[in-house]
Amino acid sequence: MRGVDLRTMTRGFSENVLLADIGATNARFALLASDTLSHIEWIEVFRFPRLSDALTEVLSRLGRRSIARALFAVAGPVDGGCCRFTNCNWTVDGRALCDEFGFSSVTLVNDFHATAASLSLLRADDLFSLGGWSAIDGAPRVVLGPGSGLGVACLMEDGTVVTSEGGHTTFPATCPREEAILDNLRQSFGHVSAERVLSGPGLENLYRSIALVDGGRAYPRNAAEITAAALNETCGISVAAIDMFCAMLGVFAGNAALMFGARGGVYIAGGIAPRIVDHLARSQFRKKFEEKGRLSPYVARIPTHVIIHPAVSFLGLRRLCERASEQRTTPNDRADPAVN
Repeated sequence: MRGVDLRTMTRGFSENVLLADIGATNARFALLASDTLSHIEWIEVFRFPRLSDALTEVLSRLGRRSIARALFAVAGPVDGGCCRFTNCNWTVDGRALCDEFGFSSVTLVNDFHATAASLSLLRADDLFSLGGWSAIDGAPRVVLGPGSGLGVACLMEDGTVVTSEGGHTTFPATCPREEAILDNLRQSFGHVSAERVLSGPGLENLYRSIALVDGGRAYPRNAAEITAAALNETCGISVAAIDMFCAMLGVFAGNAALMFGARGGVYIAGGIAPRIVDHLARSQFRKKFEEKGRLSPYVARIPTHVIIHPAVSFLGLRRLCERASEQRTTPNDRADPAVN
Protein backbone atom coordinates (compact mmCIF):
# COMPACT_ATOMS: atom_id res chain seq x y z
CA MET A 1 0.00 0.00 0.00
CA ARG A 2 1.36 3.39 -0.91
CA GLY A 3 1.83 6.12 1.69
CA VAL A 4 -1.14 8.25 2.61
CA ASP A 5 -1.14 11.59 0.80
CA LEU A 6 -3.28 14.03 2.81
CA ARG A 7 -3.39 16.74 0.10
CA THR A 8 -2.53 19.41 2.67
CA MET A 9 -4.53 22.60 2.25
CA THR A 10 -3.72 25.80 4.09
CA ARG A 11 -4.26 25.30 7.80
CA GLY A 12 -2.17 23.30 10.26
CA PHE A 13 -3.35 21.57 13.40
CA SER A 14 -1.41 22.19 16.59
CA GLU A 15 -3.61 19.79 18.55
CA ASN A 16 -3.91 16.06 18.14
CA VAL A 17 -7.12 14.98 16.46
CA LEU A 18 -8.08 11.31 16.43
CA LEU A 19 -9.51 10.30 13.06
CA ALA A 20 -11.30 7.03 12.45
CA ASP A 21 -13.04 5.20 9.65
CA ILE A 22 -15.22 2.62 11.40
CA GLY A 23 -16.93 -0.02 9.32
CA ALA A 24 -18.80 -3.15 10.25
CA THR A 25 -15.81 -5.38 9.46
CA ASN A 26 -12.70 -3.24 10.00
CA ALA A 27 -11.96 0.03 11.75
CA ARG A 28 -8.97 2.27 11.07
CA PHE A 29 -7.55 4.98 13.33
CA ALA A 30 -4.85 7.65 12.99
CA LEU A 31 -3.72 10.84 14.71
CA LEU A 32 -3.64 14.12 12.81
CA ALA A 33 -1.40 16.96 14.04
CA SER A 34 0.35 19.77 12.17
CA ASP A 35 -0.83 18.39 8.82
CA THR A 36 0.83 15.06 9.55
CA LEU A 37 -1.10 11.84 9.76
CA SER A 38 0.33 9.05 11.87
CA HIS A 39 0.44 5.51 10.57
CA ILE A 40 -3.02 4.00 10.32
CA GLU A 41 -3.94 1.39 12.90
CA TRP A 42 -6.32 -1.38 11.76
CA ILE A 43 -8.53 -3.49 13.99
CA GLU A 44 -11.09 -6.19 13.25
CA VAL A 45 -14.44 -5.15 14.68
CA PHE A 46 -15.56 -8.65 15.67
CA ARG A 47 -12.69 -8.89 18.19
CA PHE A 48 -14.17 -6.19 20.43
CA PRO A 49 -17.61 -6.14 22.07
CA ARG A 50 -17.66 -2.31 22.17
CA LEU A 51 -15.97 0.58 20.39
CA SER A 52 -14.53 1.76 23.71
CA ASP A 53 -12.71 -1.56 24.07
CA ALA A 54 -11.20 -1.11 20.62
CA LEU A 55 -10.27 2.50 21.39
CA THR A 56 -8.41 1.46 24.52
CA GLU A 57 -6.20 -0.85 22.46
CA VAL A 58 -5.75 1.65 19.61
CA LEU A 59 -4.74 4.49 21.94
CA SER A 60 -2.20 2.18 23.53
CA ARG A 61 -0.72 1.45 20.10
CA LEU A 62 -0.62 5.16 19.28
CA GLY A 63 1.27 5.97 22.45
CA ARG A 64 -1.61 7.48 24.44
CA ARG A 65 -0.67 10.99 23.37
CA SER A 66 -2.95 13.82 24.50
CA ILE A 67 -5.88 13.98 22.12
CA ALA A 68 -8.03 17.11 22.06
CA ARG A 69 -10.91 15.86 19.92
CA ALA A 70 -12.05 13.09 17.65
CA LEU A 71 -13.75 12.84 14.27
CA PHE A 72 -15.18 9.47 13.33
CA ALA A 73 -16.66 8.29 10.03
CA VAL A 74 -19.15 5.56 10.94
CA ALA A 75 -21.00 2.96 8.89
CA GLY A 76 -24.54 3.91 9.78
CA PRO A 77 -26.93 6.83 10.24
CA VAL A 78 -25.91 9.50 12.76
CA ASP A 79 -28.63 10.84 15.06
CA GLY A 80 -27.98 13.21 17.93
CA GLY A 81 -24.28 12.43 18.13
CA CYS A 82 -24.92 8.70 18.22
CA CYS A 83 -24.77 5.88 15.70
CA ARG A 84 -26.13 2.37 15.97
CA PHE A 85 -24.36 0.34 13.31
CA THR A 86 -26.50 -1.35 10.70
CA ASN A 87 -24.29 -4.39 10.11
CA CYS A 88 -22.65 -5.02 13.49
CA ASN A 89 -23.65 -4.66 17.15
CA TRP A 90 -21.57 -1.59 17.99
CA THR A 91 -23.16 1.66 19.13
CA VAL A 92 -21.14 4.89 19.09
CA ASP A 93 -22.14 7.62 21.54
CA GLY A 94 -20.00 10.74 21.17
CA ARG A 95 -20.84 12.19 24.58
CA ALA A 96 -20.07 8.90 26.36
CA LEU A 97 -16.70 8.69 24.59
CA CYS A 98 -15.85 12.22 25.72
CA ASP A 99 -16.60 11.25 29.31
CA GLU A 100 -14.63 8.00 29.10
CA PHE A 101 -11.55 9.18 27.20
CA GLY A 102 -11.40 12.89 28.02
CA PHE A 103 -11.94 14.21 24.50
CA SER A 104 -13.24 17.77 24.34
CA SER A 105 -15.53 16.74 21.49
CA VAL A 106 -16.38 13.72 19.36
CA THR A 107 -17.95 14.42 15.97
CA LEU A 108 -19.62 11.61 14.05
CA VAL A 109 -20.32 11.64 10.33
CA ASN A 110 -21.55 8.88 8.06
CA ASP A 111 -18.63 7.08 6.43
CA PHE A 112 -19.80 8.02 2.94
CA HIS A 113 -20.10 11.63 4.07
CA ALA A 114 -16.35 11.53 4.65
CA THR A 115 -15.72 9.84 1.29
CA ALA A 116 -17.86 12.42 -0.52
CA ALA A 117 -15.87 15.21 1.16
CA SER A 118 -12.71 13.77 -0.45
CA LEU A 119 -13.95 13.87 -4.05
CA SER A 120 -12.62 17.35 -4.84
CA LEU A 121 -9.15 16.20 -3.70
CA LEU A 122 -8.88 13.10 -5.86
CA ARG A 123 -6.38 12.98 -8.72
CA ALA A 124 -6.30 10.95 -11.90
CA ASP A 125 -4.09 8.26 -10.37
CA ASP A 126 -6.59 7.82 -7.51
CA LEU A 127 -9.21 6.64 -9.99
CA PHE A 128 -9.86 3.76 -12.38
CA SER A 129 -12.15 4.97 -15.14
CA LEU A 130 -15.11 2.87 -16.24
CA GLY A 131 -16.31 5.02 -19.10
CA GLY A 132 -18.40 8.08 -19.86
CA TRP A 133 -17.61 11.55 -21.09
CA SER A 134 -16.03 14.46 -19.25
CA ALA A 135 -17.55 15.57 -15.97
CA ILE A 136 -19.26 18.95 -15.74
CA ASP A 137 -17.31 21.17 -13.36
CA GLY A 138 -19.29 22.07 -10.27
CA ALA A 139 -22.07 19.57 -10.94
CA PRO A 140 -23.15 17.11 -8.21
CA ARG A 141 -20.96 14.05 -7.72
CA VAL A 142 -22.25 10.79 -6.28
CA VAL A 143 -20.19 8.26 -4.38
CA LEU A 144 -21.49 4.81 -3.56
CA GLY A 145 -19.79 1.69 -2.41
CA PRO A 146 -20.40 -1.96 -1.66
CA GLY A 147 -18.53 -3.32 1.34
CA SER A 148 -20.02 -4.82 4.48
CA GLY A 149 -23.02 -2.70 3.50
CA LEU A 150 -23.85 -0.27 0.69
CA GLY A 151 -23.30 3.44 1.27
CA VAL A 152 -24.45 6.40 -0.84
CA ALA A 153 -23.71 10.14 -0.61
CA CYS A 154 -23.57 13.14 -2.92
CA LEU A 155 -21.23 16.14 -3.02
CA MET A 156 -23.42 19.05 -4.11
CA GLU A 157 -22.57 22.10 -6.19
CA ASP A 158 -21.90 24.28 -3.13
CA GLY A 159 -19.60 21.75 -1.48
CA THR A 160 -22.11 20.45 1.04
CA VAL A 161 -22.65 16.72 1.39
CA VAL A 162 -26.00 14.94 1.26
CA THR A 163 -25.91 11.52 2.89
CA SER A 164 -28.63 8.94 2.45
CA GLU A 165 -29.71 5.42 3.25
CA GLY A 166 -30.00 4.68 -0.45
CA GLY A 167 -28.48 1.26 0.00
CA HIS A 168 -31.72 0.14 1.61
CA THR A 169 -33.95 1.11 -1.31
CA THR A 170 -35.77 -1.74 -3.05
CA PHE A 171 -33.64 -3.30 -5.78
CA PRO A 172 -35.39 -3.69 -9.16
CA ALA A 173 -35.03 -6.67 -11.49
CA THR A 174 -34.20 -5.71 -15.09
CA CYS A 175 -34.69 -9.13 -16.73
CA PRO A 176 -36.45 -12.45 -16.03
CA ARG A 177 -33.26 -14.07 -14.68
CA GLU A 178 -32.71 -11.29 -12.16
CA GLU A 179 -36.38 -11.55 -11.20
CA ALA A 180 -35.93 -15.27 -10.48
CA ILE A 181 -32.88 -14.54 -8.32
CA LEU A 182 -34.60 -11.74 -6.43
CA ASP A 183 -37.74 -13.81 -5.95
CA ASN A 184 -35.61 -16.50 -4.34
CA LEU A 185 -34.07 -13.90 -2.03
CA ARG A 186 -37.50 -12.53 -1.11
CA GLN A 187 -38.32 -15.92 0.36
CA SER A 188 -35.48 -15.36 2.84
CA PHE A 189 -35.65 -11.60 3.43
CA GLY A 190 -39.08 -10.39 2.35
CA HIS A 191 -37.81 -7.00 1.25
CA VAL A 192 -34.75 -7.22 -1.01
CA SER A 193 -32.83 -3.97 -0.79
CA ALA A 194 -29.89 -3.01 -2.97
CA GLU A 195 -27.62 -3.88 -0.04
CA ARG A 196 -28.95 -7.46 -0.06
CA VAL A 197 -27.19 -7.97 -3.41
CA LEU A 198 -24.57 -5.19 -3.55
CA SER A 199 -22.31 -5.84 -0.57
CA GLY A 200 -20.05 -8.60 0.70
CA PRO A 201 -23.03 -10.45 2.24
CA GLY A 202 -24.97 -9.53 -0.92
CA LEU A 203 -22.44 -11.30 -3.13
CA GLU A 204 -22.85 -14.37 -0.94
CA ASN A 205 -26.63 -14.07 -1.34
CA LEU A 206 -26.28 -13.96 -5.13
CA TYR A 207 -23.96 -16.96 -5.11
CA ARG A 208 -26.35 -19.12 -3.11
CA SER A 209 -29.43 -17.93 -4.96
CA ILE A 210 -27.92 -18.56 -8.41
CA ALA A 211 -27.04 -22.10 -7.37
CA LEU A 212 -30.59 -22.73 -6.15
CA VAL A 213 -32.23 -21.25 -9.25
CA ASP A 214 -29.88 -23.09 -11.62
CA GLY A 215 -29.94 -26.34 -9.69
CA GLY A 216 -26.18 -26.35 -9.13
CA ARG A 217 -24.12 -27.18 -6.08
CA ALA A 218 -22.69 -24.21 -4.21
CA TYR A 219 -19.78 -25.08 -1.94
CA PRO A 220 -19.71 -22.85 1.18
CA ARG A 221 -17.76 -19.72 0.29
CA ASN A 222 -17.54 -16.23 1.76
CA ALA A 223 -17.40 -13.10 -0.39
CA ALA A 224 -13.59 -13.09 -0.66
CA GLU A 225 -13.56 -16.74 -1.69
CA ILE A 226 -16.32 -16.19 -4.25
CA THR A 227 -14.40 -13.28 -5.71
CA ALA A 228 -11.16 -15.25 -5.91
CA ALA A 229 -12.88 -18.25 -7.52
CA ALA A 230 -14.57 -15.98 -10.05
CA LEU A 231 -11.43 -14.09 -11.01
CA ASN A 232 -9.51 -17.39 -11.31
CA GLU A 233 -12.43 -18.93 -13.22
CA THR A 234 -12.39 -22.04 -11.04
CA CYS A 235 -16.10 -21.95 -10.15
CA GLY A 236 -18.88 -21.28 -12.64
CA ILE A 237 -21.36 -20.23 -9.95
CA SER A 238 -18.85 -17.72 -8.57
CA VAL A 239 -18.30 -16.31 -12.07
CA ALA A 240 -22.06 -15.95 -12.54
CA ALA A 241 -22.38 -14.26 -9.13
CA ILE A 242 -19.65 -11.71 -9.87
CA ASP A 243 -21.08 -11.05 -13.34
CA MET A 244 -24.53 -10.39 -11.89
CA PHE A 245 -23.02 -8.29 -9.09
CA CYS A 246 -21.28 -6.04 -11.62
CA ALA A 247 -24.41 -5.68 -13.75
CA MET A 248 -26.56 -4.86 -10.73
CA LEU A 249 -23.98 -2.35 -9.53
CA GLY A 250 -24.31 -0.62 -12.90
CA VAL A 251 -28.10 -0.49 -12.53
CA PHE A 252 -27.86 0.99 -9.04
CA ALA A 253 -25.13 3.49 -9.98
CA GLY A 254 -27.21 4.69 -12.93
CA ASN A 255 -30.23 5.13 -10.67
CA ALA A 256 -28.13 7.18 -8.23
CA ALA A 257 -26.83 9.34 -11.10
CA LEU A 258 -30.39 10.14 -12.14
CA MET A 259 -31.66 10.78 -8.61
CA PHE A 260 -28.92 13.30 -7.83
CA GLY A 261 -28.34 14.71 -11.31
CA ALA A 262 -24.72 13.63 -10.87
CA ARG A 263 -23.24 15.10 -14.03
CA GLY A 264 -20.01 15.61 -12.10
CA GLY A 265 -19.49 11.87 -12.08
CA VAL A 266 -20.30 8.69 -10.18
CA TYR A 267 -17.56 7.26 -7.97
CA ILE A 268 -17.46 3.68 -6.68
CA ALA A 269 -15.80 3.23 -3.29
CA GLY A 270 -15.95 0.46 -0.69
CA GLY A 271 -13.89 -2.64 -0.20
CA ILE A 272 -15.02 -4.76 -3.15
CA ALA A 273 -14.80 -2.67 -6.32
CA PRO A 274 -11.04 -1.86 -6.14
CA ARG A 275 -10.33 -5.61 -6.05
CA ILE A 276 -12.27 -6.33 -9.25
CA VAL A 277 -11.64 -3.25 -11.40
CA ASP A 278 -10.49 -5.20 -14.44
CA HIS A 279 -13.52 -7.46 -14.26
CA LEU A 280 -15.80 -4.45 -13.80
CA ALA A 281 -14.34 -2.89 -16.93
CA ARG A 282 -15.16 -6.03 -18.95
CA SER A 283 -18.55 -6.60 -17.35
CA GLN A 284 -22.01 -5.22 -18.11
CA PHE A 285 -21.54 -2.51 -15.48
CA ARG A 286 -21.38 0.38 -17.91
CA LYS A 287 -24.03 -1.04 -20.25
CA LYS A 288 -26.48 -1.38 -17.36
CA PHE A 289 -25.50 2.05 -16.06
CA GLU A 290 -26.57 3.62 -19.36
CA GLU A 291 -29.77 1.60 -19.94
CA LYS A 292 -32.22 4.23 -18.71
CA GLY A 293 -34.74 4.39 -21.54
CA ARG A 294 -35.43 7.96 -22.64
CA LEU A 295 -32.71 9.23 -20.27
CA SER A 296 -30.00 6.94 -21.67
CA PRO A 297 -28.30 9.83 -23.54
CA TYR A 298 -28.26 11.80 -20.27
CA VAL A 299 -26.46 9.12 -18.25
CA ALA A 300 -24.22 8.09 -21.17
CA ARG A 301 -22.33 11.35 -20.73
CA ILE A 302 -21.71 10.84 -17.00
CA PRO A 303 -18.25 9.41 -16.17
CA THR A 304 -17.92 6.52 -13.75
CA HIS A 305 -14.80 5.75 -11.71
CA VAL A 306 -13.61 3.31 -9.08
CA ILE A 307 -11.71 5.05 -6.26
CA ILE A 308 -8.41 3.20 -5.76
CA HIS A 309 -6.80 5.55 -3.21
CA PRO A 310 -6.03 3.29 -0.19
CA ALA A 311 -7.23 5.73 2.48
CA VAL A 312 -9.75 7.96 0.75
CA SER A 313 -11.91 8.35 3.86
CA PHE A 314 -8.96 9.96 5.66
CA LEU A 315 -8.68 12.52 2.86
CA GLY A 316 -12.30 13.42 3.55
CA LEU A 317 -11.84 13.46 7.31
CA ARG A 318 -8.81 15.73 6.87
CA ARG A 319 -10.92 18.08 4.76
CA LEU A 320 -13.69 18.14 7.35
CA CYS A 321 -11.14 18.90 10.09
CA GLU A 322 -9.91 21.86 8.10
CA ARG A 323 -13.40 23.22 7.63
CA ALA A 324 -14.12 22.87 11.33
CA SER A 325 -10.88 24.71 12.14
CA GLU A 326 -11.82 27.51 9.74
CA GLN A 327 -15.20 27.88 11.46
CA ARG A 328 -13.60 28.22 14.87
CA THR A 329 -11.44 31.08 13.62
CA THR A 330 -14.30 32.78 11.72
CA PRO A 331 -17.24 32.42 14.14
CA ASN A 332 -19.46 34.88 12.27
CA ASP A 333 -19.45 32.83 9.09
CA ARG A 334 -22.32 30.53 8.20
CA ALA A 335 -21.85 27.09 9.68
CA ASP A 336 -20.85 24.40 7.23
CA PRO A 337 -23.52 21.69 7.34
CA ALA A 338 -20.88 19.12 6.45
CA VAL A 339 -19.47 19.18 9.98
CA ASN A 340 -22.56 19.82 12.12
